[in-house]
Amino acid sequence: MTMKKPADNTHHILRHWQEAVPNDRLAHLVRDAGRAYARALQVRLAQHNVPFGHWTFLRILWDGDGLTQRELSERAGVMEPTTFSAMKTMEGLGYIERRQLPDNKKNMYVYLTPKGKALKKKLVPLAEESNRVSIQGISAQDVVTTRRVLLAILNNLAQDDHG
Repeated sequence: MTMKKPADNTHHILRHWQEAVPNDRLAHLVRDAGRAYARALQVRLAQHNVPFGHWTFLRILWDGDGLTQRELSERAGVMEPTTFSAMKTMEGLGYIERRQLPDNKKNMYVYLTPKGKALKKKLVPLAEESNRVSIQGISAQDVVTTRRVLLAILNNLAQDDHG
């Protein structure tokens, strides 16, 4: 069985939106765009043997490490067993170390190693490249408008009593 390349999947999604359901719900379009972003970055990260799931945790830790595994789970939006598994793997790769504080033996805190910190210089440009590719041929004003609209959508959903 041959696996489809990520670009093949993205082309399929694009055809779906252009031909099958051009007026489907905005939520579906945003979800599919998010998946396409993730795939574009996933392919780039794979060239450096970094799984997309590790990218999520690295981004959080580059912003500030010393978080508990529970805090990491909450910020990444994943279940704690997923975080635990990723942390074990990342620790084995030398990207992080987990420590208990002397006054708190209950929680495990996650810290980047120098190797984990150094990945930022290598991986962030890959994400920036994905972003540049995504806005090719789109005017700067349209990008500004898209950001403003997406932030307004996020704000509306954050204010929703049912969410």
